[in-house]
Formats: sequence, C-alpha cells, structure tokens
Amino acid sequence: MRFLPVSLTTILVELADLDETLALFAALTADPIDGIEEMVPAARTLMIRFRPEKVTAEDISAWISTRDLSAKVAPSEHLVEIPVRYDGEDLRDVADLTGLSVEEVVRRHTESEFTVAFCGFAPGFGYLVGGDPALAVPRRKSPRTRIPAGSVALAGAFSGVYPQASPGGWQIIGTTPVRMWDIDREPGALFQPGYRVRFFDMEAAGRTVSIPEPATKADHAIAADAPQFRVLAAPMPAFFQDLGRFGQTGQGVSASGALDRAAFNAAGRIVGNPANTPALELTLGGFSFESTARAVIGLAGAACPVTVRDAEGRARDFSILQPIALEPGDVVTIGHPKAGMRAYLAVRGGFDVAPVLGSAATDTLAVVGPEPVKAGAVLALGNTARLASVSTDEVPAFDLPSAGDVVTLDVVLGPRTDWFTQKGIETLTSQFWQVTPQSSRVGIRLAGEVPLERKDSAELPSEGTATGAIQVPHSGQPVLFLADHPLTGGYPVIGAVAEYHLDLAGQIPINAKIRFRPIGPFADIAATR
Repeated sequence: MRFLPVSLTTILVELADLDETLALFAALTADPIDGIEEMVPAARTLMIRFRPEKVTAEDISAWISTRDLSAKVAPSEHLVEIPVRYDGEDLRDVADLTGLSVEEVVRRHTESEFTVAFCGFAPGFGYLVGGDPALAVPRRKSPRTRIPAGSVALAGAFSGVYPQASPGGWQIIGTTPVRMWDIDREPGALFQPGYRVRFFDMEAAGRTVSIPEPATKADHAIAADAPQFRVLAAPMPAFFQDLGRFGQTGQGVSASGALDRAAFNAAGRIVGNPANTPALELTLGGFSFESTARAVIGLAGAACPVTVRDAEGRARDFSILQPIALEPGDVVTIGHPKAGMRAYLAVRGGFDVAPVLGSAATDTLAVVGPEPVKAGAVLALGNTARLASVSTDEVPAFDLPSAGDVVTLDVVLGPRTDWFTQKGIETLTSQFWQVTPQSSRVGIRLAGEVPLERKDSAELPSEGTATGAIQVPHSGQPVLFLADHPLTGGYPVIGAVAEYHLDLAGQIPINAKIRFRPIGPFADIAATR
C-alpha cells in the first residue's frame, strides 16, 4: 500500500488490486473520517479529497494503514441486462488478439456476469469487471477521435459502454440501443458501483427491446414583460457557472464550476447576491445584451472594457469591479480583455436558471448543466428581494496575465512523478510551456520544445484525476486539467498545480507561457499518528 500526493488537498492510495480498492472505499463509506469530502475509486487506487483544516494527509494515511482490507465486498442484488448487437468494428481484431473465433468472443462475453467496479471518464461510464479472462485485450494503439454512444467495448480486464459520443481507445465489439446516461432519469447513470451486469445478443436471443423515449423537456417560457437580458452577440458561448457540482462522482460526474472562483465570488459581492448565486462565465469578451428592465450588474475577472448605450444612443464607459446600474433599453457591450481570459457577469437577484444535479455549473465535457448561452438567447432575471448591500471596494486577487507573458504556477509533484526520468522531471520545471489554441475549460494543452521523457511506455490503469493535474500522454506534451476534466484518466500525472494558483491558471490566455515551480520534492506520504 502506497500513499501518494496529488495536490495540497488530495491524496492517492495505491492498493494491491481492485478488491482492496473496493474494500477500502466501502470501509470509508461505512465509517467515514471527518474531513474527507470526496472519494474516487479506480482500478487499484482510491483518490481522496479532504479538508486540510480538519485532517491531514498523514492522519488519513495512518488510519487507512491499519485497516483490514481482506474481506470482499458483497455483490449487489441489482442486475442490469444490456441488449447488444455484436457488430463492432474491432470484433475481428479482438478475436485475433485472443486467438478465439468471433462466435467464441461473443459467447464468452454474453456468458460472463460483470460488476460495476467504479464510474468515471464520462457520466454514466461504468468500468465493468468479472468478465472472462480470455477477453483481456489492450487498448487500441491509435485512439479514435469519436466513438458513438452505445458502443460496447473492451480494454484490459474491463468491459464498458460509452454513454455519449467521445474520443476513446477501447476495442469496440458491439452496440446497444440502451441509454446509459439520462439526466432526466433518477439516477441518471444506468450503471452504479456494485451493480451486476449481463449482456445478451439481441440477434441470437430473438428478443425485441423497448427503449423508452427521452422525457420531453417543458419549455421554460419567459413572459415578454418579465425582466430579462436579450443576448445580441456571443462570439464564444457563455456558460452559467457556480462553485461546482459535488457528490456525484459515483455517477462519473465531476465538480466543474467557475475556473476563477475568486473572480466569480467578487462578481456576486459587487451586486449583493448571496454566495454561490449563478453567474455567466464569459471567455475573451465580445458579449453584448439588451436589458428590458432596471438592473444592477457587476463584472470581475478578465480586464474587459464595458460600454453601456442607452435607448437614445448615449454611451457610458465602465470598468470591471464596480456595480453598474441599467435602465430598460440599455445595451451592454463587454469588450475583449486587455489581460486575463475569463470574466464573470453577475446581476442583482441572479439569473432564473434551473440547477442540474444540484448545481447551475455547466460541464462542457460531460454535457451536464444549463445550455450554453449564444446570440439570440433570452435570460430571465431572478428575484431581488432580501439581498445584501453591494460591494464597491473589490480589487483583483492577482495580476492578470496577457498573451506573451510568462506565468509561474506552483506545483505539487505526484502521484506518478516516478514514471518519468530525472531528465523528464527537470524538463517539466526548467522550460517554458506555451498555451495552445486547443485549450478549453477541460484543460490547457501545452507545447514545449522538449517533450517529457517517461521511463517506459507501460499502460497506467485508470485512476482518479484532480483539477490542476498535469497529465502526460504518449506525446510527452502535457495537458493541465481545469474544472471540466474527466473524473478518471489513463495517462500518468506528473504533478498538479497548487490549489491557490488554480484561479490564476483559469485566466492564462492563449500564447502565454507557463513555468512550473515545484513546492517540494516528490515523496510518498508517511503515515503518522
């Protein structure tokens, strides 16, 4: 058993096998340690996020090191049957890799009873174990950029079903018409940890499957005379955000939320909203809207100029970090930022936006949350009753970076730093990494003159990933995960940005450069009592 650092508030417990992982997860669920906030089980690791003011990484390690993890978790009584058309484009390759006929591959897959070990990668994606060992095959050497929803696939000792179209490297052996993820279903994920799963061949069984139609969503009609913002321009879609969606890791849903939490909070204070009132996250400015009512708005984050033009054509200029009063007919234009990447637009009383799984955060990777806001959208405004006083003395939490700047980010080395050569570790911290245009809310894709050198090309079993993780694919060019990152990943993480620099990371624009500065050497966490 090893205890590895992930960040200042997260550790990774490496265990002997999946059985030990599930036993530890069950033990911590039944007898929780005060201060642990979230756990992400994976193939042979358990990632634990905690509150450092309540418990330390060393305390958690000490408690876990004394636990008896030999008992196996009892299987669930819940059985899910999945109909499959065994028509996958990799079915023949799987047969060749296993030395079996196509018919034998199908027979062994349908005669196996699987268990959902854990969920991750995407909402509703369950990692299934317990299949026939003869069906263990490696991932594809070249991952596909798009695998259709409903694809039934194999990788290593796992089987799984892709809940939505997404990139992936698993071997596809068939397809199912069953919806694995439905946000309007309770729970949304058809696979839950511990559930038993069986697949059956639709053609051989001669069974028809009735798939219920997705629930029709009622239109949220906005009365013409209701207070609202009418969006006139949005060169890049804006996203509703709050502080995040927690407690959904069992369904494979990560927290998401505002990338610059300090700026999000400041925008809310400027207009006197309660904490965590949803706001709009605007990327690179250019956003414009007309207000149909009296309102007070505030912006924080990226240094965007603000122009308000009234119904008679008179224009007034404002800066961020101050309350701005609007009258009916005012048109607000938020210009491109001189520094920074993302601004947060709050309105007094908030926006009338419905939460999804308890949060208004929009997760762009998982496609969970309110719809992106584009030109033509109408945004209903909330109730202004019982609000606090506005704040007029907000200041930026840090100097905003511009394109061409070098930004230094503190890094906690781990959990897989020892998968890299000494040269690779030195490359991470000694050279500048350029932010590429392929960056998004999922992560910052970086380019460096020298790629990070690994000790070998071994496959890493999927394990939990944290916001700020620096994941390194085979190319050696790292990706810095932001709030919409996948819950689990299969590439080694060499380090993670310290939590106090995550807001800054969310404001780094394209063509800026990043320098990573370790705050200490890489070492296992020692269990102390």
